Formats: sequence, structure tokens, C-alpha cells
Amino acid sequence: MRTSIATVSLSGSLTEKLTAAARAGFDGVEIFENDLLASPLSPEGIRARCADLGLTVDLYQPMRDVEAVPEAEFARTLRRARHKLELMGRLGADTVLVCSSVSPLAEDDDALAAEQLARLADLAQDFGVRVAYEALAWGRHVSTYDHAWHIVDTAGHPALGTCLDSFHILSRGSDPKGIEDIPGEKIFFLQLADAPLLGMDVLQWSRHHRCFPGQGGFDVVDLVRRVLHTGYDGPLSLEVFNDVFRQAEAGPTAVDAHRSLLLLQEELGIAALPAPAAPTGIAFTELVTPDAEPVCALLGSLGFARTARHRGKPVELWEQGQARILVNTGPAALPHPRLHSRGGSPVDGTTLAAIGLESPDPAAAARRAEALLAPVLPRRRAAEDAPLDAVAAPDGTELFLCATNRPGLPDWRADFADLTDPTDPTDVADADAEAAPRTPAPPSDLRVDHVALTQPWHRFDEAVLFHRGVLGLDPQESVDVADPYGLLRSRAVTGGDGAVRFPLTVGAAPGDDTAHARHIALATDDVVAAARRFTTAGGRLLPIPANYYDDLAARFEFADGELETYRELGILYDRDAHGVFRHCYTRTVGRVFFELVQRDGGYQGYGAANAPVRLAAQHAAR
Repeated sequence: MRTSIATVSLSGSLTEKLTAAARAGFDGVEIFENDLLASPLSPEGIRARCADLGLTVDLYQPMRDVEAVPEAEFARTLRRARHKLELMGRLGADTVLVCSSVSPLAEDDDALAAEQLARLADLAQDFGVRVAYEALAWGRHVSTYDHAWHIVDTAGHPALGTCLDSFHILSRGSDPKGIEDIPGEKIFFLQLADAPLLGMDVLQWSRHHRCFPGQGGFDVVDLVRRVLHTGYDGPLSLEVFNDVFRQAEAGPTAVDAHRSLLLLQEELGIAALPAPAAPTGIAFTELVTPDAEPVCALLGSLGFARTARHRGKPVELWEQGQARILVNTGPAALPHPRLHSRGGSPVDGTTLAAIGLESPDPAAAARRAEALLAPVLPRRRAAEDAPLDAVAAPDGTELFLCATNRPGLPDWRADFADLTDPTDPTDVADADAEAAPRTPAPPSDLRVDHVALTQPWHRFDEAVLFHRGVLGLDPQESVDVADPYGLLRSRAVTGGDGAVRFPLTVGAAPGDDTAHARHIALATDDVVAAARRFTTAGGRLLPIPANYYDDLAARFEFADGELETYRELGILYDRDAHGVFRHCYTRTVGRVFFELVQRDGGYQGYGAANAPVRLAAQHAAR
């Protein structure tokens, strides 16, 4: 279906908004009146600009406080409307949005409302314009879609129809079933928005907290399905008022918006996208650093051994059990500005820059990513390198789609030379080798339990939709975590029966994303033994305040000496109805730290109850 977006949904000047919408793949736009008034372009200039970009002007909006008013007031309304209708002709728009009145002058008189809307439609018809009447959820007398349709039906004018808005319908808890009783040709326009389920005034909810379909708690899919059953053949259009989008860069927001409509159409069965090839595990994580010594020392203390080196790049492979870490010291090791800069300055120190995802079909996963506006990233690749594709997540993290030791598929490890290979010319006793000797791994068998990714404050909802839609991961319930300097939102996306876990976290205010490092959680069958090995090897665990353990003693019963061991090592503890979670943290290197975790029973969480203590300890250590 054709797609459209209201200019109010994007930030910037009108020209910037139009450019972003076109580049993201939209077919048309709704021109919001304020955007036109603030534009230096004439209506003819805006029309030409849209034509150059391949955009149609699908709607001009809004016209307010029109119906059921005293005759003298309505006469003034018609005068104002004539001016707007003439302007629409210059703009090239053929449909105008009329919102149900909020004026104190409006009367509770459906017959009068129908009669005046019909007179407005008469005037609009002379200009070749249709009038789409929409019920605002906070309208003075008309606040539901079925009431608005009753007035339109009573008026019986061919140039008068209704506009359905998913937010206005679903925020009031209206049953969308009645939509199917409206003839499709009388639904002149469909506006879509999702929203988190909040207990607040509907006007404030609408103006500040709308989001794109699939990012909130409304059943937008069901509503659209009912609209399509009527025979509606207009565009799917987004009208989203959101404080975050008003400040974020227009281009990425437009891509996020269009991706949401592609996924919506897939769920409706009206768009054929490449099927998801959900990842089945973590092949590797990649750290980039200007100084390898601190991170290599940390990996060595965790029991990792340096086992291989890339044949053409300054990248080394470190392994412990099933966990693999790449350490990249190249000059171009920071590939994406969204992840690696703030305020125009590069981020210093070690950074988690890439994740290798085990994919059952890397080529199919890449095709789906490209279909959902996440193109494969260009890479510098030698002729002998494995054909490894990567896409960028909204936060800039490179996600490599790969296979490890699977017949018939290229293995990414083929790009690395074993450091024990006597024929490898890079296997020499250089300074790096002295700093990171090839020592055998201790007996513990580590594996990646989860990778926690701090998101830019304005990309959190986009990130959840990306990981669900592009990668095929399942979003879990959202939780709030108390940090000493604000409240953090966190939501995990998972797949492969827990083989892939990404807790996504964002700060509550601009700038918070720069204050929190990312981390790699390594699972072990015995976290106490792993912690002792780490400290014996010279590693430093994050110290946890004694008050935390006093509280644990009050909340849980422990075996003799158990709590004292946790206190000594800085191990945190959580328990739910399914199992037990024990975990501890290393000190931070650059913007990365590690977590050692032990899951017993059916525990599926991440120790959220302990997060405030951990965050406070990290602030203190910093």
C-alpha cells in the first residue's frame, strides 16, 4: 500500500522533513499547517519540491473548530476555509482534515454539525477538495469515531467523509469493530500512531507520547485490518506527536517510521518481506581500543587466551570456552558515528563496536535487513576474506551475520591465523605477544549469556522495533531501573531459547547514554570459582557496599558461610519463583566491563533488583 507521514512527526525545517520522508521511501506526506507557515517556500514551491522528491501531498491539516457553532461564527469559518482551500489548490493537496471542535462556542447538536459540515463540503467541492472529519479524543461534543461517522452519514455529502486515527480510537478504549460498518469509500484518510499504555490525560498523552506502530501497547494491526475490510484504498499514514522525535535527526526517524509500516503490512499479510532468520547464538563480540594493554590484561584475568590473529587487519581473537572476543586496534576501528561520538568528539577508550550473530541463513538475514531499510554495510575486504555481511543497528553497533563451523557456509574464523601455526609469519615474539602471552585457559567453560547495550536516549523505541523486526528477536517486558542520576528504561530482546539476549537500556534524559558503559555477561556453572580465579589472576571486581549484604541477610536465608563469600567477592544475588541468579562485575575499561553470571533453575531475568546497587557502585568507582 501507499505510505505517508505527517510532517509534524519529524524534526527540522519543512524542506528537511520532505527530504527525509522521500529518502526513507514514503510515497506522500501530510503537510501540517505550522510547517507551511514557517517555510520560506511558497505553496507552489513546496508542491514543486514534493514533485521533485517523488512525494504526493496527501492531506493538509488541520482545520479546527468548524461545526455546530452559531451562524455568525460559522460565516467567519467559511471565510477562513475559502482562503485555506485556495491555498490547497496551490499546494496540490486534495483532502483537508477537519478536527471535531473543542471550542466553547460549539453546541451539542448533531443535526447542526452535519448541516454545517455539508456546507463546508459544498465549498470544498468547488475547489476540488474533500473534507475528512476526525473525532478528537478530547473533542468537546464529538470524541469517538462512531459519533463522527454518524454526523458524516447524516450530512450525506459526497465531498464529506471521515478520517480515522488509531490513537484517538484506541486511547479511549473504543471498540474498532464498528469500523467495518463504515463504507470504505467514505473513509477519506487513515492516520496511524501507537503509544505506551499510560494512565494520564489523553490530550497530554497524545501530544507527547505517541510512537510508531509496533513500538507501543495498542493493537494497531487489528484496527488497520478492520479498516481494510471496508475496502479503504488510501494510504497508511503516520501522525505521531512525540517529544523525542521533535529533537532527533529527521533522517533516521523517517527510516524508523517507514520500517514500522513495512512490518505492519507484513503482519497484515499485504506485504511480502524476506522471512526472518533469527540468530541462534553469539559468535563473537568485538572490542575496539586505542590501547590494547588494559583490555588484554582484563581478558587474561578472565581466563581468555589469545588464539589467533586476523591475516590482514590488526584484530586478535581471544577465546575462553564458547566465548570469543575480538580485540581491534586498527586506526579505523570506530566505524559508526552514532555509537562512537558525542557532541562531535570521538569517544575515548575501549568500546564494544560489533557483535557476530550466529545465523541459520546469513544471506537470508541480510536480505531481510535490506528490505527493512537496514542495508548491508560496506566493508574493506581482501579477496581471501570470508564473505561476511554486517548491518548497523540504530545505535551504530555493527551486527555481523555469520556461521561458525557449519558445513556449506563460510566460516568467519577462516580469516584468522592460528597463533600456534609455525607457518604463520605473524606468529613472532613481538611486543604484543609479550604483553599477552598465549597461556592455556583455566578449566572453567565460559559462554556469552547476554550483551547489554546502552542506547542513545532518542533511539530506544527504534532499537526495540529493529531487533524485533529485522533480527526476529522477541521483546520482553519493559522495566525501570533506578540510577543515582536518573531513571533508566530497560527492555530485553531475546531469541534462540535464550541463546541470544540483548538487554537494551536508555537513560531518561539527553546525555545519559554517554554515562553508562556497555557490558558482556559471561555465563559460568560456578560463579564463585570463576570470581576467585579472576581475582587470583590479578583482576579487580566491582566492590559492593556492605549495606547490600545486610539487606540480603534480611530478605533471604543462606547456607553457613554463603553470604560471607558473596560479600568478600562482591557477588550479587537474586531469586524468583523459577530459580536463582548470582553475578558479579569487573571494573570498567574504557566504556566496557564484563559480568560473570550463574543461572540456576529457570531464572530468566538479569538481576534487575540489583541494578541500582551496581550502578551506584560504578558511579563511585568512576
